[in-house]
Amino acid sequence: MPDDPPPDDKDSSHKLTREAVLSGEMRRLLQKLDPTIPIVPDEAHRAAVAAILARHPEGGGDVWLFAYGSLIWNPMIHFVDKRIATVHGYHRRFCLWTHLGRGSAEAPGLILGLDRGGACRGLAYRIAAAIAQTELELLWRREMVTASYCPRWVRMTTESRRRGWAIAFVINRAHPRYAGLVPEERIVESIARARGALGPCAAYLFNTAQHLEALGIRDRHLFHLRDRVAQVLEDKNKSRE
Repeated sequence: MPDDPPPDDKDSSHKLTREAVLSGEMRRLLQKLDPTIPIVPDEAHRAAVAAILARHPEGGGDVWLFAYGSLIWNPMIHFVDKRIATVHGYHRRFCLWTHLGRGSAEAPGLILGLDRGGACRGLAYRIAAAIAQTELELLWRREMVTASYCPRWVRMTTESRRRGWAIAFVINRAHPRYAGLVPEERIVESIARARGALGPCAAYLFNTAQHLEALGIRDRHLFHLRDRVAQVLEDKNKSRE
């Protein structure tokens, strides 16, 4: 759900858009699908955004947001600039189970998180200082409904060698849906099989790979998973013929 990256495939029954988040449609859908999930209230999101902005490493001004997954292809926010950037100390990995947005209780899917170690190339968006609170509140309502991430300031370096700070949604290792290190076979099987209210988990993987390639960002492991999942789906389709 809002913690999960949004869909971009035509067969999804729901679309995660700016309007859907602002209207509360996504929150209501989440509550309907699983009333037992504890949901963070909007007031807490507002306070959390104010707190992280108060810790701006440069004392204030425009805010950069580091995107490594669905925020690359559906940022939803208003921004004034975007640049390819690298964050060191974290890497992109399928480490968060989803049983609503891109999966089900019977067949949960896996989505990306920014986890410890290595480095990650992604896309950085610059949000004007005047609207930073509002735009980040929107992102918190999308990504932090069940607190599956720990937003924090991270050091980034753009392709032009400019260094600075950005907010990134780092995986919350204490969250019950944190997957840890998942064997590749299970990752492939789960992504190929899973489908939720926002569509197939495979479509999320394919969308991410497609947009990374379009930006010239190479992620060999993610592309390898894409190829393996595509082969599994192709074999399944052939077996039905």
